[in-house]
Amino acid sequence: MNRTLRKLILSCLIPSCLGLLALTVPAFAHPHVWVAMRSEVLFDDGKVVGVRHHWVFDEMYSSFAVTGVGAAGAQLSDETLLPIAQTNVEQLEEYQYFTSIKMGGKKLEFAPAKDYSIHQDEAKILTLHFTVPLKAPVPVGKFLALQIYDPSYFVAFSFVKDEAVKLVNAPAGCSLSVSQPKALEETETKKLNESFFSGLSPGADFGIKLADRAIVACP
Repeated sequence: MNRTLRKLILSCLIPSCLGLLALTVPAFAHPHVWVAMRSEVLFDDGKVVGVRHHWVFDEMYSSFAVTGVGAAGAQLSDETLLPIAQTNVEQLEEYQYFTSIKMGGKKLEFAPAKDYSIHQDEAKILTLHFTVPLKAPVPVGKFLALQIYDPSYFVAFSFVKDEAVKLVNAPAGCSLSVSQPKALEETETKKLNESFFSGLSPGADFGIKLADRAIVACP
């Protein structure tokens, strides 16, 4: 099983999840998990200091992640789910939180995530909240590009339609635009479709090709 998949999707650390996943999901199909997300680009004193994520997981992952936790059928508290949130963000660090922030084409580096939690709603859907600080605050410059993606496309990320990205404490005059990726070429679509049946990864670049992009422009 792909290492990213093992660490993120089964980050609940419950052995029974492995058996459940094998029974209900075609082996190595792409993607395994769907995440609807909102993000906040954080500013302080005119500089970018990090990004705060809100990731809403699909129903299947939401169920797997809490298998064996708490009373059956009960809505779990944020306190009960805190260890799962901690495990997720600690394991995501190795993959730079699937987050790319570029300033002038240069990728910025992150400090360890903080302020993390998981909330389970009445429908038993999980939302992971966490903040990823930059190692050092950076003046925003002309353009900042934000993308969230799993390069191997085991996890599919997409921004929600409304208020997908917010600017928090941004300098006056900054603007924001969110765009969807270009349609895949016919050969790429064929390769992606074949990966569902072959059990092979569609390629390390498919995640970025299918990633939404947020652009922040400041004077």
